[in-house]
Amino acid sequence: MREIGASETKNKLGQLLDWVEAGEEVVITRRGRIVAWLVPPRPAVNPERARNAAAAIRAMSKGVRLGAPKIKDLVAEGRQ
Repeated sequence: MREIGASETKNKLGQLLDWVEAGEEVVITRRGRIVAWLVPPRPAVNPERARNAAAAIRAMSKGVRLGAPKIKDLVAEGRQ
């Protein structure tokens, strides 16, 4: 992890972005206190993994019923 002062940041933004793009983390400090932390973006969602997860959820829920009451029962309950 690299550390750089806030005053230097203005002059070296391009270099900071290059470091972050290469996978490094950069801490920006002001008077010795951390004020910002530049990190690379997280990887995007893997569509294939998402499809597999959805398929697994569908497979687990197959045949599962919630057992909701019938509308006739709800109406009858409201009349009492």
